[in-house]
Amino acid sequence: MFKRIVTLFGLSLLLVAGSIAVAERVSFAQTPTRTAATPTPLPLAKPKKETIPAKFLFSAKQLPSLGKAMAIGYYPRGCLQGGVALPTTGPTWQVMRLTRNRNWGHPELIKFLERFAPLAAKATGWKGIMVGDLAQPRGGPLPFGHMSHQIGLDVDIWFMPMPDHVLSKEEREKISATNLVSDDWKHLNPKTWTPQHVAFIKTAAEQPEVERVLVNAVIKKELCRVEGKKHESWMAKVRPWYYHHDHIHVRLKCPADSPNCRHQPPVPGDDGCSDKELAFWFTDKALHPQKPTTPTTPTISKPPKGLTMADLPPACKNVLAAPARQANQASGD
Repeated sequence: MFKRIVTLFGLSLLLVAGSIAVAERVSFAQTPTRTAATPTPLPLAKPKKETIPAKFLFSAKQLPSLGKAMAIGYYPRGCLQGGVALPTTGPTWQVMRLTRNRNWGHPELIKFLERFAPLAAKATGWKGIMVGDLAQPRGGPLPFGHMSHQIGLDVDIWFMPMPDHVLSKEEREKISATNLVSDDWKHLNPKTWTPQHVAFIKTAAEQPEVERVLVNAVIKKELCRVEGKKHESWMAKVRPWYYHHDHIHVRLKCPADSPNCRHQPPVPGDDGCSDKELAFWFTDKALHPQKPTTPTTPTISKPPKGLTMADLPPACKNVLAAPARQANQASGD
């Protein structure tokens, strides 16, 4: 009896062991072969839009957004809805650096340029003006060149008369603006500076919609010497800033139709011509700033962190995501 029980118990153990072995073989056959040398790669997480520098997102947009034209945010931190293109060639202007696609602005800026160009031509005797950067189709931070020019209210205009022929695309990329300042950055260059440049700057600053006209400190100093106290109202708008030796930077006031546009603080009550105000711009710190991160924006301390969408007004997300207005609707050419 005892032997029979032992025999039955042994047979049971063999059956259980066999079942386990079969199950393991089946399980192994259904499982992909893995080795230490070929680990399964983990899926890469897509970067959040908030972490991507906004300059890449906005510069990728080749056309403006649909919607009513509005300047949104502050000049160095905002965007442009419903931007309008300045025609690249007009009766008294030509736009330079066409490959940058920066001939866009708020309609008020386009109207200003179309009106200012013939006024400047008449005041200076030039055939017209050479227009540099305005803004990208939807504004926003630019990948290079400027910290401002983001809301469609800034424009660079060269210290160079328009030629008597229409420049080719290649010429518009290669021709450089005229430098009016000497190599020591303390005096005007007598070979390039002319009285017409005074009339050019004055005509820009006299326009009522203009908030600022930025020029090199040497040029501001000469304006103060030539004009004195005769034109304090427009002279107060002309302010010195780094570089700006080959162009004026014109900035317009926030338009009435743009409630989310942040106004720039008004200029001080004086004309900016006092020796005390100008003295800083001729110190070593101002004359020899650290290497700039862009051609026109010096870095006085550490390079600024790239703006993300989280740094811009919330409405700029809608501008970036909005459908494009097609070329035949957007271009003024």
